[in-house]
Amino acid sequence: MVFGDGILAGYFSGGCVESDVADHAFACLEDGAPRRLVYGEGSPWPDIQLLCGARIEIFIERVGHDDPALTELLAAEQERRPAVWVSDGVKRLCGASVEAWDGAIVQAYDPVPRLVVFGADPTALAIASLGAQSGFETTLVRPKGPETPPPLAGVAYRRDEPSAALAAIGTDRWTAIAIATHNLDLDREALAAALPSAAGYVGLLGARKRLAERLAPLRAEGFPEARLQQLHAPIGLDIGGKAPWEVALSVIGEIVALRHARTSEPRVATPKRETA
Repeated sequence: MVFGDGILAGYFSGGCVESDVADHAFACLEDGAPRRLVYGEGSPWPDIQLLCGARIEIFIERVGHDDPALTELLAAEQERRPAVWVSDGVKRLCGASVEAWDGAIVQAYDPVPRLVVFGADPTALAIASLGAQSGFETTLVRPKGPETPPPLAGVAYRRDEPSAALAAIGTDRWTAIAIATHNLDLDREALAAALPSAAGYVGLLGARKRLAERLAPLRAEGFPEARLQQLHAPIGLDIGGKAPWEVALSVIGEIVALRHARTSEPRVATPKRETA
């Protein structure tokens, strides 16, 4: 959560502890002293109950707007670089690789996930819409499509060819590409642009029995087999649904599941004491 002059953003538990945390946070803004709060088991405030029966540990620190660590964190966000924040409330560092020290907390930050959807039918629109609602920086690409974008909140729109669109948007390992055009030639163009890119996820909508036919031209052009094997096709988790929103749910679910599987590995800096 972020507290400041006229600012209150974010949440921890959906209502169980927020008001008490706010009291401690505004006190921290006044005196600058960091605080470690415990709710649930072992808490000094037994009157504040967590209905889920869990334990929450919260670290509060005051950070100035000109703090070098904050400047680096914001720069990393703008430049889509991962960063690790290490702080004990008095000393703090932020960078790609930071050593933790006794008493410090560690928080890793990844770039905002990005989603590029190729297509124009209800399934593609549903994938793009759900992606935006799920916190992805989402762009719908419809080559030579109408100039007016579809009315999807939080979704950017492009009309250029796949290679030009991806070059303009930019790809990295936090980028997912969903190809759902229902057009064989356009699918191939999108695959030819997406597979060599740095995108961490590339998925293709379509029947499994036609996959070999759709990949044959790429194999003939010499695409590395290892990269072709990383293609998620048919796209999405197998949840049995065929309706546009069911497919969208399966696609976003697969992307999120794979992202968390990748980020479950140990971080660069590991605190001596676990906090949350």
